[in-house]
Amino acid sequence: MTAPVYVCDDLSDAEEGSTLVLDGAEAHHAATVRRARAGERIDVVDGRGTRARCVVAEAGGARLALDVRERVREQAPRPRITLVQALAKAGRDLQAVETSTEYGASRFVPWAADRSIAAWKGKEDRGRARWEATALAAAKQSRRSWIPEVTPMLGTDGVVALAVREGATLLVCHEEAREGLPDARAENLWIVVGPEGGIADRELEAFREAGGRPVLLSSNVLRSASAGPFAMAALSGMRLVAG
Repeated sequence: MTAPVYVCDDLSDAEEGSTLVLDGAEAHHAATVRRARAGERIDVVDGRGTRARCVVAEAGGARLALDVRERVREQAPRPRITLVQALAKAGRDLQAVETSTEYGASRFVPWAADRSIAAWKGKEDRGRARWEATALAAAKQSRRSWIPEVTPMLGTDGVVALAVREGATLLVCHEEAREGLPDARAENLWIVVGPEGGIADRELEAFREAGGRPVLLSSNVLRSASAGPFAMAALSGMRLVAG
């Protein structure tokens, strides 16, 4: 079984043979909730690709003393996939964030689409914090050393401007598209998933003008919570087969 993962922002001093002290909420969860004991293996990551493989030396209350056995640097997920996820009701956008993190998403863009039923009006910071917390929990659950970024909420014009600035390859999930997912080998892929009411015509046109490609994921209509993860899984599978 793989070692559980905890997060520490600074692992610069976590050299092999050193002692790493974990405190605060992460230590409380490890010692009190998971009941970590001396001799158990624990991985500590910084969220930016550094992983310290440790063994618990001492556990008590809100503090863990860890013996660092190895520190490794892991490459960022490739391709870099950004999920532009429209705000959705009933927590379906959070479901998409959770599952997509497990599948290797690098970044999430909360999208206030024209037809989004859910809204963050006046609560942008709170909404973004919930997405960040969901991505963090899913990254730890899936033992990732890279924690996905969550950008501020953007409208359609903001999404298009950012995509153009980054030279992104835009794949726009749309139920009326005639082409399926391409065998995309771009390193900066964006998957765009609309709200329950669908992507408005003017939004689809804006994405097309930015080089976006409408794609059909399935003959079945997928919910907002599953479309992004479905596309990510399919693209990852294609790359594995192609080698």
